[in-house]
Amino acid sequence: MLRLGRREFDAHEPVIMAIVNRTPDSFYDQGATFRDEPALARVEQAVAEGAAIIDIGGVKAGPGEEVSAEEEARRTVGFVAEVRRRFPDVVISVDTWRAEVGAAVCEAGADLLNDAWGGVDPGLAEVAARYGVGLVCTHAGGAEPRTRPHRVAYDDVMADILRVTVGLAERALELGVPRESIMIDPGHDFGKNTRHSLEATRRLGEMVSTGWPVLVSLSNKDFVGETLDKPVKERVVGTLATTAVSAWLGAQVYRVHEVAETRQVLEMVASIAGRRAPAVARRGLA
Repeated sequence: MLRLGRREFDAHEPVIMAIVNRTPDSFYDQGATFRDEPALARVEQAVAEGAAIIDIGGVKAGPGEEVSAEEEARRTVGFVAEVRRRFPDVVISVDTWRAEVGAAVCEAGADLLNDAWGGVDPGLAEVAARYGVGLVCTHAGGAEPRTRPHRVAYDDVMADILRVTVGLAERALELGVPRESIMIDPGHDFGKNTRHSLEATRRLGEMVSTGWPVLVSLSNKDFVGETLDKPVKERVVGTLATTAVSAWLGAQVYRVHEVAETRQVLEMVASIAGRRAPAVARRGLA
């Protein structure tokens, strides 16, 4: 059972987390949802298309202009409060590595803290425990926030992913974060080259076997682009293929840009696996 905010999800129930970037320099949408109006429209569309979680980020993951904690909070706190007001049942996640920002968004109504940089600020898990919200524990290979990997190497990348993410999850549990609200994330692209991310995908079942719900953030990432030699805007097919493999191997939560397409992939995989009936069944029956 995964419990986030007002929502509960069964162990095999796929969950879509829609990305809403409150940044002017996002690698994918180049600031399309930086202003409130288009950002709120994006939330409305994502919820209508089947997203159960809205993941709000105030700082671009990659290198770029410095964003202070105060500016990050300015971009996210008020928006979280407005989304909470308009969509009382949606799960609100905030993508941040800073404890002070985490506390501010929890005060505004956030249900989940998405720590994509692997516990670089240990205080963030303490904030999650204090407010009783969920936490995503991610492997980032020890990278500093907003840096790109350079000649990174692992003796066994999945062994390192398991050591870090399970360790972070167990610490969060000891601090008081509810067990049913903790997820682990292999951190595709974060502190990894393309071969590492492909191997992490191939061996995702090892993460699922830990018993912690697994979140994957695959959407239009560089490992997809390099694998297929495609620019950012031409990575949807590769992303959806990786999503299907991840679903078959047992991942539960999918952080995505394309909600409707992802939902179709997840429903198709669930039906092949025998966990979901076809939406209609007419062929051969008439």
